[in-house]
Amino acid sequence: MKKNFFWRLSLITAATLLSVIFYLPSTTLKGALPEWLQKYGIVLGLDLQGGVHLVYEVDGDKAVDVTVERLTSSLANTFNEKKIEARAEKKGPDIIVSPDTDAVKKTISEQFPNLSLESVSEGKIVYNLDAQEIKRIKESSVEQALETIRNRVDEFGVTEPTIHTQSGNEIVIQLPGIKDTKRAIELVGKTAILEFKLLDDESPVAAQLPGSILPSEAPKILEQFAGQIPEGDEILFGRERNKETGVETLTVYLMKKHALLTGEFLTEARVNIDQRYNEPYVSISFDSVGSRLFEQVTANNVKKRLAIILDNNVYSSPVIQEKIAGGNAQISGSFGMQEAKDLAIVLRSGSLPAPLKMLQNLTVGPSLGRDSINAGVKAGLVGAALVVVFMVIYYRMAGMIADFALVLNILYLLGVLSAFNATLTLPGIAGIILAIGMAVDSNVLMFERMREELRLGKTPRAAIDSGYDKAFWTIFDSHVTTLITAVVLFQFGTGPIKGFAVTLGVGVFINLFTALVGTKTIFDIISSRREMKELSI
Repeated sequence: MKKNFFWRLSLITAATLLSVIFYLPSTTLKGALPEWLQKYGIVLGLDLQGGVHLVYEVDGDKAVDVTVERLTSSLANTFNEKKIEARAEKKGPDIIVSPDTDAVKKTISEQFPNLSLESVSEGKIVYNLDAQEIKRIKESSVEQALETIRNRVDEFGVTEPTIHTQSGNEIVIQLPGIKDTKRAIELVGKTAILEFKLLDDESPVAAQLPGSILPSEAPKILEQFAGQIPEGDEILFGRERNKETGVETLTVYLMKKHALLTGEFLTEARVNIDQRYNEPYVSISFDSVGSRLFEQVTANNVKKRLAIILDNNVYSSPVIQEKIAGGNAQISGSFGMQEAKDLAIVLRSGSLPAPLKMLQNLTVGPSLGRDSINAGVKAGLVGAALVVVFMVIYYRMAGMIADFALVLNILYLLGVLSAFNATLTLPGIAGIILAIGMAVDSNVLMFERMREELRLGKTPRAAIDSGYDKAFWTIFDSHVTTLITAVVLFQFGTGPIKGFAVTLGVGVFINLFTALVGTKTIFDIISSRREMKELSI
């Protein structure tokens, strides 16, 4: 009995000390704590500490359009590899293939099963994607965009972000504690399509293009040369900023539309410093397939300029001096260290399958967070105070024991949340208050059992033991059913719902410990020191 009592008391003491230690980083003492301890603490959610709430819509139609464009390029490459005299051209949602031959049809049916033959006329075959494939691409684009955004946010360093889909093609992003809203939006929304294209410097049009223009002049240039651009070419711009004056200019390029290499083969992107100019640049590496393609591209185009393009913005256009093996390249430009880091992040996380359209951009101020915290704390304190007073008045000494267990319950709950860096939201505070109510309810069940045993004439010691024994399964069953509810809410809920489920679920386990072990240990301490003739209950 005494040995069992000693271990229970030791367990309660250890749990109390650990809870206090883990909770300290959540207080104003965080700066004075050891570095290893500062990583713990409760993280406040968006509704408590402020931050950014963004809602984006994934442009599924654009994802389909991009897929059709890639299939067109793949068709052209396949015809070249098989030495088939045929052309593939994208026109709207369709792919026009000519001429109409059995070899062309056989190749497409065998290697491009997702393409459906729409019509045949004047020696041209019209293919497009079937409805099932279009649906799959749109659904896949949302899933891929969600994963890409999550990777970017993780590298951005946001603690406990909330990222989930809604209404089919919408993505909700909540970034608690973010102060640089503009940077966060640019990082999340950048499509990050990396392409390598050859410049068409041999075209007469290239010699007519102005070298440098102001950004406002770009539409005029596109309109002026619209009818002169050779088929298969396009005009793109490179953005540069004068570090001394801050004036931004655009460099005009004429290049081939067809991308020789894309960022899908990228394996690494990191920031380095150019030793000559002390400027940051992004070093990129390709996988084995990308390395082989990059080597072929550079070997076949020596003395030509290869443009490195991200989201239709030309970052650099170096001249290929020789074949480049190893699959390494670099992206340099007039950007600062932070811009280079963000560029490396979006390249590492991969490109978005389609552009994002911002539907909602809300910045939650910290003042709202303070009001929410104060309101939640006030509600919790008032509720706890009323419960404490009621228990003391109605159950006397036993009520005081229950109140002590209630204090331990709150302390343990805060300690566990801090140890796991849990995010606390307003629904989470509601879960804590509900857990407090359940803790008191457990003690009420046991105390009423004890009163029944005392009325039957049992001794206080026997009434205590019998009260705990008979109430155990009732308390256990009620907590298990509540835990199942919390698990379901956590599994299928999102954002605030999960916050509520976490605090409620953790509270259930702690309630069982404080109600069945904590209060029982205190009763054992009292009854072990002297013979109890009556029980104040």
